[in-house]
Amino acid sequence: MQVPMTTTTAVGVRRRIRRVAVLGAGVMGSQIALHFAGVGYPVLLLDMAPNTLTPEEAAQGLSLEAPQVRNRIVNELFQRALKLSPAPMYDNTVPQRVRLGNFKDNLAQISEVDWIVEAVVEDLGVKRALYEEVEKYRRPGTLITTNTSGIPIHLLAEGRSEDFRRHFAGTHFFNPPRYLPLLEIIPGPDTDPEVIRFLMDFGQVHLGKQTVLCKDTPAFIANRIGVYAIMHLLHAMPRYGLSVEEIDQLTGPIIGHPKSATFRTADVVGLDTLVRVAEGLYESCPHDEMREVFRVPAYLKEMVEKGFLGEKAGKGFYQKVKANGSSEIHSIDIQSLAYRPQKKVHSPLLERLKGEDKLAVRLKLIAESNDIYAEVLKENMAALFAYISHRIPEISEEVYPIDDAVRAGFGWQLGPFEKWDAVGFEVGLAAIEKYGFSVAGWVREMHAEGFSRFYEVRGGRRYVYSPVKRDYVEVPGQDRFILLDTLRADRVIWRNNGASLFDLGDGVLCLEFHTKMNTVGGEVLDAINKSIDIAEKGYLGLIIGNQGENFSAGANLAMIFMMAVEQEWEELDYAVRAFQRTVLRLRHSEIPIVVAPHGLTLGGGCEMTLHADGVQAAAETYIGLVEVGVGLIPAGGGTKEMAARIAERYVEGDVEINYYRDILTLIATAKVATSAFEAIQIGLLRPYHTRITLNLQKLLRDAKAYVLLLAEQGYVPPQPREQIRVLGRTALGAVEASLYQMWQAGYITEYDRHVSRKVAYVLAGGDLTGTQYVSESYLLDLEREAFLSLCGEKRTLERIQHMLRTGKPLRN
Repeated sequence: MQVPMTTTTAVGVRRRIRRVAVLGAGVMGSQIALHFAGVGYPVLLLDMAPNTLTPEEAAQGLSLEAPQVRNRIVNELFQRALKLSPAPMYDNTVPQRVRLGNFKDNLAQISEVDWIVEAVVEDLGVKRALYEEVEKYRRPGTLITTNTSGIPIHLLAEGRSEDFRRHFAGTHFFNPPRYLPLLEIIPGPDTDPEVIRFLMDFGQVHLGKQTVLCKDTPAFIANRIGVYAIMHLLHAMPRYGLSVEEIDQLTGPIIGHPKSATFRTADVVGLDTLVRVAEGLYESCPHDEMREVFRVPAYLKEMVEKGFLGEKAGKGFYQKVKANGSSEIHSIDIQSLAYRPQKKVHSPLLERLKGEDKLAVRLKLIAESNDIYAEVLKENMAALFAYISHRIPEISEEVYPIDDAVRAGFGWQLGPFEKWDAVGFEVGLAAIEKYGFSVAGWVREMHAEGFSRFYEVRGGRRYVYSPVKRDYVEVPGQDRFILLDTLRADRVIWRNNGASLFDLGDGVLCLEFHTKMNTVGGEVLDAINKSIDIAEKGYLGLIIGNQGENFSAGANLAMIFMMAVEQEWEELDYAVRAFQRTVLRLRHSEIPIVVAPHGLTLGGGCEMTLHADGVQAAAETYIGLVEVGVGLIPAGGGTKEMAARIAERYVEGDVEINYYRDILTLIATAKVATSAFEAIQIGLLRPYHTRITLNLQKLLRDAKAYVLLLAEQGYVPPQPREQIRVLGRTALGAVEASLYQMWQAGYITEYDRHVSRKVAYVLAGGDLTGTQYVSESYLLDLEREAFLSLCGEKRTLERIQHMLRTGKPLRN
């Protein structure tokens, strides 16, 4: 990916970033290096040179001066990072932009870079010693930042030169840097304000980050708040007599937090790390009114002493064990510190919450319930609300940086003040009093003056209460983003139960899906067609995109299953035809249509993307034609479109049959690209009409710009294709042997092989005697017939039913 190499600050100073150095190749350093490399920057990654030989090196007669010994540490650490799951890089070309070295031999090369990021061990003395060496080679004006998670910036800057101090700041990335968008920017006492403006802007635009300006206070913002919430639960759990798995059931997606919830997150972070941060906060915050919450519970201390450190030790709050020939995840009993099978968590409240799509509604249901599970959540929320109120102005003068930091750093759907709004301002105040906490004076004043929310929307703009102004002020930075929620009151020009059509201004419309998981059924298809009708009558173009967790999980599988079980073949045929007609309408409309995928973009969501005039994809787009996983083939134009792309390879001669095999494998294995970059590599997205947005918040703004560009260039709709070259039996014969070998080796089941033959048949254009030219409509008929035939097969219905029941594919 090519990236711009300059950023102009608010005062017009142009600073160029051409190359970056990362000092320290541990878990964070290597991943930070890969993130910079992933967006296009060459990176120099350095770590220590070894002081001693390994037994293997000694046996080979190597010395400490041998090149392979000098870089052993950095090589091992970097290779370890490359094996992390989820992958720390967008695609497999990223490591090529990272050059490895060591502090003794290569530190002088930092004179060639424009930004030095220090990410060595969290030790003040170690960092200061490294800075002493950095000063010898760093060019004046070069940015120098630290990834410290808690050492005060002013202490790190002590004793350094004036130029060093002016260009020095904290840049605290969150782990894993690719996936968690928070980048905390912490000025030192002498940091040039221009440097801070640059880092805030560069982080958003070039690194795709939610940048948050922090004060130089203990643990900055996100960890101060997030660790407090976790520590409160650690103390509350034994009081309520709840288990580890019960707390995790309560504190995951149900309340808008990641699936890893509380204790799985702790295992991933490392229990020793959690303890170190908590103890650091206890020591460094003597005046914190809730300081005792940071005192580590006895059971957690004992776990760390026993080496129960989480994933890196193989056991923490959870442990994977082998039982009855398979793996099971056991949880720890905090009383005995013994591992046992997890308990099944049942509760009428939980079942009710799982059936409610809207987070705000779920939070209100919790607030209204007296269930023991609701009690622990309400106490935790009350503790959180009280705590954040007292952190103003200590860690932030305003409300919104706290929400931005916690949301982006811990993966919460709502920041803590936003969560308070969702529960209800008065309800939150009552809970704070009920559970024995106190609220800060500024909140009491806010309440007395008649304010009843922290955020409100007026005229399509978002406002936030300012404790400084004692009134609402506009949330800064809104002009860079399009927030559909702020436009919902007066910019929706059409809607049905499945979607809403927004007027974004400047002649551009945006169609948002709002079905469960944004699945595509009849109402969404009607909305697409209606939106195109409206756009063609008086607008420049259309975006299909949304700001939900995922773009679309595909077609409505439950509807397909119901029709197939009831053998409503005419209705099912009509539904498939309707989907095919809609994607063709999307492809051949009179106005440019840009699809803006993000998150899960599967099945039918992928097929829509394949047919767009332009694709503005979020970097974190997980896209694939996954229908084979439920015993079907892509029949919303997806198989047809991939057959047409195979035909485009004809100009490259023998490449055509090889590409046919690649595409067949792609569909037959239900491959999902792990990023938009990989989607281009494997052929799901086209490089010449795909643009990638690193910052998810900017996705719709970028998509709007893309639509306007296509319109300004003089958009001409593409015509239906009547001459698509297909290979017929030439291709079918070539792949049959491969499918047989895969089946014999156990890579695919017999039914996988059967379904794959159907895919191969459509991609080849059917059982034709040789190479021929066919139309789009011919290929659409083939894919629809194959889809309908598979819907009538028992093993396909078993696969669909299993997916609907468990969310996992069945290999029958």
